Amino acid sequence: MPLKDPTFSIGIEEEYLLVDQASRDLVPEIPQALFEACERALRGQVAREFLKSQIEFGTAVHTTVRAAGEELEEARRTVAELAARHGLAPIAASTHPFARWSAQQPTDRARYQAIARDLAGVGRRLVICGMHVHVGIEDDELRIDLMNQARYFLPHLLVLSTSSPFCEGEDTGLKCYRLAAYQELPRTGLPGRFESWEEYRHTVDLLVRNGVIEDASKIWWDLRPSAKFQTLEMRITDVCTRLEDALCVAAMYVSILRMLYRIRRANQTWRTYPLFLLSENRWRAQRYGVAGTLFDFGKGELVAFRDLVEELLALLREDAEALGCLSEIEHARIIVEDGTSADRQVACYARLLADGASREEALKGLVDHLIRETVGAESPSPHSSVGRGLG
Repeated sequence: MPLKDPTFSIGIEEEYLLVDQASRDLVPEIPQALFEACERALRGQVAREFLKSQIEFGTAVHTTVRAAGEELEEARRTVAELAARHGLAPIAASTHPFARWSAQQPTDRARYQAIARDLAGVGRRLVICGMHVHVGIEDDELRIDLMNQARYFLPHLLVLSTSSPFCEGEDTGLKCYRLAAYQELPRTGLPGRFESWEEYRHTVDLLVRNGVIEDASKIWWDLRPSAKFQTLEMRITDVCTRLEDALCVAAMYVSILRMLYRIRRANQTWRTYPLFLLSENRWRAQRYGVAGTLFDFGKGELVAFRDLVEELLALLREDAEALGCLSEIEHARIIVEDGTSADRQVACYARLLADGASREEALKGLVDHLIRETVGAESPSPHSSVGRGLG
Protein backbone atom coordinates (compact mmCIF):
# COMPACT_ATOMS: atom_id res chain seq x y z
CA MET A 1 0.00 0.00 0.00
CA PRO A 2 1.23 3.52 -0.73
CA LEU A 3 2.46 5.47 2.27
CA LYS A 4 -0.10 7.93 3.60
CA ASP A 5 1.25 11.45 4.09
CA PRO A 6 1.80 12.39 7.75
CA THR A 7 -0.38 15.14 9.17
CA PHE A 8 2.65 17.04 10.56
CA SER A 9 0.36 18.26 13.34
CA ILE A 10 2.16 19.99 16.18
CA GLY A 11 1.96 20.26 19.94
CA ILE A 12 4.40 22.02 22.27
CA GLU A 13 5.12 21.39 25.95
CA GLU A 14 6.98 23.94 28.08
CA GLU A 15 8.17 23.61 31.67
CA TYR A 16 8.48 26.70 33.87
CA LEU A 17 10.15 27.36 37.20
CA LEU A 18 8.19 29.40 39.74
CA VAL A 19 10.16 31.98 41.72
CA ASP A 20 9.37 34.14 44.71
CA GLN A 21 9.36 37.77 43.58
CA ALA A 22 10.91 38.94 46.85
CA SER A 23 13.78 36.46 47.25
CA ARG A 24 13.97 35.55 43.52
CA ASP A 25 14.66 31.98 44.67
CA LEU A 26 12.55 28.98 43.67
CA VAL A 27 9.39 28.51 45.70
CA PRO A 28 9.45 25.44 47.98
CA GLU A 29 6.13 24.38 46.49
CA ILE A 30 3.54 25.83 44.13
CA PRO A 31 0.46 26.71 46.23
CA GLN A 32 -2.45 24.37 45.59
CA ALA A 33 -4.77 27.36 45.06
CA LEU A 34 -2.47 28.70 42.32
CA PHE A 35 -2.23 25.34 40.55
CA GLU A 36 -6.00 24.89 40.62
CA ALA A 37 -6.52 28.42 39.28
CA CYS A 38 -4.13 27.65 36.41
CA GLU A 39 -5.99 24.41 35.70
CA ARG A 40 -9.31 26.24 35.45
CA ALA A 41 -7.99 29.12 33.36
CA LEU A 42 -6.01 26.91 30.99
CA ARG A 43 -8.61 24.18 30.48
CA GLY A 44 -6.75 21.48 32.39
CA GLN A 45 -3.66 21.71 30.18
CA VAL A 46 -1.23 22.33 33.02
CA ALA A 47 0.45 19.63 35.07
CA ARG A 48 2.81 19.36 37.98
CA GLU A 49 6.33 18.38 37.05
CA PHE A 50 9.14 16.46 38.75
CA LEU A 51 9.89 19.25 41.25
CA LYS A 52 7.40 21.04 43.47
CA SER A 53 8.63 24.38 42.07
CA GLN A 54 7.80 23.44 38.46
CA ILE A 55 4.70 23.64 36.32
CA GLU A 56 4.19 22.34 32.77
CA PHE A 57 1.87 23.54 30.05
CA GLY A 58 1.04 21.55 26.93
CA THR A 59 -0.82 22.93 23.95
CA ALA A 60 -3.63 21.18 22.16
CA VAL A 61 -2.90 19.56 18.80
CA HIS A 62 -2.56 22.22 16.10
CA THR A 63 -2.12 22.31 12.35
CA THR A 64 0.18 25.34 12.42
CA VAL A 65 3.03 26.59 14.57
CA ARG A 66 1.35 29.96 14.75
CA ALA A 67 -1.77 28.53 16.38
CA ALA A 68 0.35 26.64 18.91
CA GLY A 69 2.21 29.87 19.60
CA GLU A 70 -0.97 31.78 20.33
CA GLU A 71 -1.89 29.18 22.91
CA LEU A 72 1.57 29.29 24.48
CA GLU A 73 1.39 33.07 24.68
CA GLU A 74 -1.93 32.83 26.50
CA ALA A 75 -0.49 30.22 28.88
CA ARG A 76 2.57 32.26 29.79
CA ARG A 77 0.49 35.37 30.37
CA THR A 78 -2.10 33.50 32.42
CA VAL A 79 0.41 31.71 34.64
CA ALA A 80 2.25 35.01 35.21
CA GLU A 81 -0.94 36.89 36.12
CA LEU A 82 -2.20 34.20 38.49
CA ALA A 83 1.23 33.66 40.06
CA ALA A 84 1.59 37.39 40.73
CA ARG A 85 -1.41 37.21 43.07
CA HIS A 86 0.73 34.94 45.27
CA GLY A 87 3.88 37.04 44.97
CA LEU A 88 5.35 34.57 42.47
CA ALA A 89 6.46 34.61 38.84
CA PRO A 90 7.31 32.02 36.17
CA ILE A 91 10.64 31.92 34.35
CA ALA A 92 11.10 30.07 31.07
CA ALA A 93 14.72 29.08 31.55
CA SER A 94 16.21 25.61 31.77
CA THR A 95 18.14 26.35 34.95
CA HIS A 96 17.62 28.86 37.74
CA PRO A 97 20.58 31.23 38.14
CA PHE A 98 21.31 30.41 41.79
CA ALA A 99 18.83 27.91 43.31
CA ARG A 100 20.39 25.01 45.23
CA TRP A 101 19.37 21.54 44.14
CA SER A 102 19.65 20.30 47.72
CA ALA A 103 16.71 22.54 48.70
CA GLN A 104 14.33 21.13 46.08
CA GLN A 105 11.75 18.40 46.64
CA PRO A 106 10.08 16.07 44.15
CA THR A 107 6.35 16.35 43.59
CA ASP A 108 4.20 14.08 45.76
CA ARG A 109 2.71 12.20 42.79
CA ALA A 110 3.51 8.48 42.92
CA ARG A 111 5.19 8.56 39.50
CA TYR A 112 7.65 11.27 40.49
CA GLN A 113 8.33 9.76 43.90
CA ALA A 114 9.17 6.47 42.16
CA ILE A 115 11.47 8.24 39.70
CA ALA A 116 13.19 10.06 42.57
CA ARG A 117 13.82 6.76 44.38
CA ASP A 118 15.06 5.06 41.23
CA LEU A 119 17.42 7.87 40.17
CA ALA A 120 18.80 8.43 43.69
CA GLY A 121 21.49 11.12 43.87
CA VAL A 122 21.51 12.03 40.19
CA GLY A 123 17.76 12.62 40.27
CA ARG A 124 18.08 15.16 43.07
CA ARG A 125 20.19 17.37 40.82
CA LEU A 126 17.48 17.69 38.16
CA VAL A 127 16.58 21.33 38.75
CA ILE A 128 16.05 21.75 35.02
CA CYS A 129 13.28 22.52 32.53
CA GLY A 130 12.89 21.70 28.86
CA MET A 131 10.69 22.20 25.82
CA HIS A 132 9.26 19.20 23.97
CA VAL A 133 7.77 19.40 20.49
CA HIS A 134 5.45 16.68 19.17
CA VAL A 135 4.90 16.27 15.42
CA GLY A 136 2.26 13.93 14.03
CA ILE A 137 3.89 11.06 12.10
CA GLU A 138 1.18 8.43 12.13
CA ASP A 139 2.97 5.54 10.40
CA ASP A 140 5.16 3.51 12.80
CA GLU A 141 7.87 2.58 10.30
CA LEU A 142 8.07 6.13 8.98
CA ARG A 143 8.37 7.46 12.52
CA ILE A 144 11.46 5.30 13.12
CA ASP A 145 12.95 6.16 9.71
CA LEU A 146 12.55 9.90 10.31
CA MET A 147 13.95 9.57 13.83
CA ASN A 148 17.09 7.98 12.41
CA GLN A 149 17.60 10.82 9.95
CA ALA A 150 16.48 13.76 12.11
CA ARG A 151 19.15 13.01 14.73
CA TYR A 152 21.61 14.90 12.50
CA PHE A 153 19.77 18.18 13.06
CA LEU A 154 19.22 18.00 16.81
CA PRO A 155 22.40 19.95 17.71
CA HIS A 156 21.26 22.77 15.40
CA LEU A 157 17.94 22.99 17.27
CA LEU A 158 19.73 22.91 20.61
CA VAL A 159 21.94 25.86 19.63
CA LEU A 160 18.89 28.01 18.89
CA SER A 161 17.25 27.25 22.25
CA THR A 162 19.98 27.46 24.89
CA SER A 163 18.90 29.07 28.16
CA SER A 164 20.89 27.34 30.93
CA PRO A 165 24.37 28.85 31.36
CA PHE A 166 24.13 29.22 35.16
CA CYS A 167 23.95 26.60 37.89
CA GLU A 168 23.92 27.29 41.64
CA GLY A 169 25.21 30.83 41.17
CA GLU A 170 28.06 29.98 38.81
CA ASP A 171 28.50 30.69 35.12
CA THR A 172 29.27 27.15 33.94
CA GLY A 173 30.83 28.30 30.65
CA LEU A 174 28.25 26.17 28.84
CA LYS A 175 25.34 27.62 26.91
CA CYS A 176 23.29 24.57 27.94
CA TYR A 177 24.22 23.19 31.34
CA ARG A 178 20.86 21.40 31.50
CA LEU A 179 22.06 18.56 29.30
CA ALA A 180 25.13 18.04 31.48
CA ALA A 181 22.82 17.37 34.43
CA TYR A 182 20.37 15.34 32.35
CA GLN A 183 23.10 13.18 30.86
CA GLU A 184 23.71 11.59 34.26
CA LEU A 185 20.36 9.80 33.94
CA PRO A 186 19.97 6.43 32.23
CA ARG A 187 18.27 6.18 28.84
CA THR A 188 19.14 9.74 27.78
CA GLY A 189 21.15 11.34 24.98
CA LEU A 190 20.90 10.75 21.26
CA PRO A 191 19.03 7.58 20.27
CA GLY A 192 20.85 4.90 18.36
CA ARG A 193 19.82 3.85 14.88
CA PHE A 194 16.96 1.36 14.54
CA GLU A 195 16.34 -0.66 11.39
CA SER A 196 12.60 -0.95 11.97
CA TRP A 197 9.71 -0.30 14.30
CA GLU A 198 9.90 -3.94 15.31
CA GLU A 199 13.52 -3.54 16.44
CA TYR A 200 12.60 -0.45 18.45
CA ARG A 201 9.66 -2.20 20.12
CA HIS A 202 11.78 -5.27 20.88
CA THR A 203 14.36 -3.00 22.57
CA VAL A 204 11.73 -1.28 24.71
CA ASP A 205 9.91 -4.51 25.53
CA LEU A 206 13.13 -6.07 26.82
CA LEU A 207 13.32 -3.39 29.53
CA VAL A 208 9.60 -3.55 30.29
CA ARG A 209 9.54 -7.35 30.52
CA ASN A 210 12.36 -7.30 33.06
CA GLY A 211 10.75 -4.63 35.21
CA VAL A 212 13.38 -1.96 34.48
CA ILE A 213 10.75 0.50 33.22
CA GLU A 214 6.97 0.43 33.14
CA ASP A 215 6.69 1.74 29.60
CA ALA A 216 8.49 3.79 26.93
CA SER A 217 7.71 7.08 28.72
CA LYS A 218 10.79 6.41 30.87
CA ILE A 219 13.06 6.46 27.85
CA TRP A 220 14.27 10.05 27.87
CA TRP A 221 16.19 10.32 24.60
CA ASP A 222 16.68 13.66 22.82
CA LEU A 223 14.26 12.37 20.20
CA ARG A 224 11.81 9.53 20.66
CA PRO A 225 8.54 8.06 19.44
CA SER A 226 5.99 9.30 21.95
CA ALA A 227 4.73 6.67 24.35
CA LYS A 228 1.22 8.20 24.25
CA PHE A 229 0.70 9.64 20.76
CA GLN A 230 1.49 8.89 17.13
CA THR A 231 4.15 11.59 17.21
CA LEU A 232 7.90 11.97 17.01
CA GLU A 233 8.81 13.92 20.13
CA MET A 234 11.83 16.27 20.10
CA ARG A 235 13.22 16.72 23.62
CA ILE A 236 16.79 18.01 23.21
CA THR A 237 16.04 21.72 23.49
CA ASP A 238 16.11 24.05 26.46
CA VAL A 239 12.91 25.96 27.18
CA CYS A 240 13.26 29.28 25.35
CA THR A 241 12.88 32.43 27.44
CA ARG A 242 11.52 34.42 24.50
CA LEU A 243 8.37 32.95 23.00
CA GLU A 244 9.39 33.87 19.45
CA ASP A 245 12.58 31.80 19.87
CA ALA A 246 10.50 28.81 20.96
CA LEU A 247 8.28 29.08 17.90
CA CYS A 248 11.35 29.30 15.66
CA VAL A 249 12.70 26.05 17.10
CA ALA A 250 9.33 24.30 16.78
CA ALA A 251 8.95 25.51 13.18
CA MET A 252 12.47 24.37 12.33
CA TYR A 253 11.76 20.92 13.73
CA VAL A 254 8.49 20.29 11.89
CA SER A 255 10.02 21.68 8.68
CA ILE A 256 12.99 19.33 9.01
CA LEU A 257 10.65 16.34 9.32
CA ARG A 258 8.67 17.43 6.28
CA MET A 259 11.88 17.93 4.28
CA LEU A 260 13.09 14.44 5.20
CA TYR A 261 9.74 12.98 4.21
CA ARG A 262 9.77 14.96 0.96
CA ILE A 263 13.17 13.61 -0.10
CA ARG A 264 12.08 10.11 0.91
CA ARG A 265 9.19 10.40 -1.53
CA ALA A 266 11.84 11.16 -4.14
CA ASN A 267 13.66 7.94 -3.16
CA GLN A 268 16.41 9.81 -1.33
CA THR A 269 17.54 9.78 2.26
CA TRP A 270 19.65 11.97 4.51
CA ARG A 271 22.96 10.27 5.06
CA THR A 272 23.39 8.80 8.53
CA TYR A 273 26.60 9.25 10.51
CA PRO A 274 28.07 7.41 13.49
CA LEU A 275 26.57 8.29 16.84
CA PHE A 276 30.06 9.29 17.97
CA LEU A 277 30.16 12.11 15.41
CA LEU A 278 26.61 13.25 16.06
CA SER A 279 27.42 13.39 19.77
CA GLU A 280 30.41 15.63 19.07
CA ASN A 281 28.10 18.17 17.43
CA ARG A 282 25.72 17.83 20.37
CA TRP A 283 28.55 18.74 22.73
CA ARG A 284 29.65 21.68 20.59
CA ALA A 285 26.10 23.02 20.55
CA GLN A 286 25.85 22.63 24.32
CA ARG A 287 29.20 24.29 24.95
CA TYR A 288 29.52 27.11 22.39
CA GLY A 289 26.02 28.02 21.14
CA VAL A 290 25.34 30.43 18.29
CA ALA A 291 28.84 31.94 18.29
CA GLY A 292 30.44 28.55 17.77
CA THR A 293 30.90 26.02 15.01
CA LEU A 294 29.42 22.63 14.20
CA PHE A 295 30.74 19.93 11.95
CA ASP A 296 29.31 19.71 8.47
CA PHE A 297 29.97 16.01 8.10
CA GLY A 298 29.32 16.12 4.35
CA LYS A 299 32.18 18.60 3.96
CA GLY A 300 34.18 17.02 6.75
CA GLU A 301 34.93 20.36 8.40
CA LEU A 302 33.79 22.76 11.10
CA VAL A 303 31.47 25.52 9.86
CA ALA A 304 30.31 28.66 11.66
CA PHE A 305 26.78 28.15 12.97
CA ARG A 306 25.78 31.43 11.32
CA ASP A 307 26.55 29.90 7.92
CA LEU A 308 24.86 26.60 8.77
CA VAL A 309 21.67 28.47 9.61
CA GLU A 310 21.59 30.07 6.16
CA GLU A 311 22.10 26.67 4.52
CA LEU A 312 19.36 25.18 6.67
CA LEU A 313 16.93 28.00 5.87
CA ALA A 314 17.51 27.46 2.15
CA LEU A 315 17.01 23.72 2.54
CA LEU A 316 13.75 24.12 4.48
CA ARG A 317 12.17 27.02 2.62
CA GLU A 318 9.82 24.90 0.51
CA ASP A 319 8.66 22.93 3.53
CA ALA A 320 8.21 25.95 5.79
CA GLU A 321 6.13 27.65 3.10
CA ALA A 322 3.94 24.56 2.78
CA LEU A 323 3.50 24.43 6.56
CA GLY A 324 2.86 28.18 6.85
CA CYS A 325 5.82 28.85 9.13
CA LEU A 326 8.40 30.58 6.92
CA SER A 327 8.54 33.71 9.07
CA GLU A 328 9.02 31.56 12.17
CA ILE A 329 12.06 29.70 10.81
CA GLU A 330 13.56 32.92 9.45
CA HIS A 331 13.56 34.25 13.01
CA ALA A 332 16.69 32.06 13.36
CA ARG A 333 18.66 34.93 11.83
CA ILE A 334 17.59 37.18 14.71
CA ILE A 335 18.62 34.53 17.23
CA VAL A 336 22.05 34.37 15.60
CA GLU A 337 22.39 38.16 15.76
CA ASP A 338 20.96 38.72 19.26
CA GLY A 339 22.11 35.47 20.79
CA THR A 340 19.96 33.07 22.76
CA SER A 341 18.70 33.47 26.31
CA ALA A 342 22.00 31.96 27.48
CA ASP A 343 24.00 34.71 25.76
CA ARG A 344 21.74 37.43 27.12
CA GLN A 345 21.91 36.01 30.64
CA VAL A 346 25.72 36.00 30.66
CA ALA A 347 25.79 39.55 29.25
CA CYS A 348 23.17 40.79 31.71
CA TYR A 349 25.06 39.35 34.68
CA ALA A 350 28.35 40.89 33.51
CA ARG A 351 26.70 44.28 32.98
CA LEU A 352 25.15 44.28 36.44
CA LEU A 353 28.52 43.45 38.02
CA ALA A 354 30.20 46.18 35.96
CA ASP A 355 27.57 48.65 37.19
CA GLY A 356 28.57 47.94 40.78
CA ALA A 357 26.14 45.21 41.84
CA SER A 358 27.36 42.54 44.24
CA ARG A 359 27.37 38.96 43.02
CA GLU A 360 24.15 38.24 44.93
CA GLU A 361 22.49 41.38 43.58
CA ALA A 362 23.53 40.53 40.03
CA LEU A 363 22.10 37.03 40.30
CA LYS A 364 18.80 38.41 41.59
CA GLY A 365 18.82 40.99 38.79
CA LEU A 366 19.29 38.15 36.36
CA VAL A 367 16.14 36.48 37.67
CA ASP A 368 14.27 39.76 37.12
CA HIS A 369 15.56 39.79 33.54
CA LEU A 370 14.24 36.24 33.00
CA ILE A 371 10.84 37.12 34.46
CA ARG A 372 10.49 40.04 32.04
CA GLU A 373 11.59 38.06 28.98
CA THR A 374 9.31 35.13 29.81
CA VAL A 375 6.19 37.28 29.51
CA GLY A 376 7.51 39.43 26.68
CA ALA A 377 8.04 42.57 28.74
CA GLU A 378 11.64 42.80 27.58
CA SER A 379 11.69 42.87 23.79
CA PRO A 380 14.74 42.90 21.55
CA SER A 381 15.79 46.08 19.81
CA PRO A 382 16.21 45.81 16.04
CA HIS A 383 19.86 46.67 16.61
CA SER A 384 20.44 44.95 19.95
CA SER A 385 23.68 43.15 20.68
CA VAL A 386 24.52 40.49 23.22
CA GLY A 387 27.82 42.24 23.77
CA ARG A 388 26.04 45.23 25.29
CA GLY A 389 23.90 43.13 27.57
CA LEU A 390 20.25 43.48 28.46
CA GLY A 391 18.89 44.30 31.89
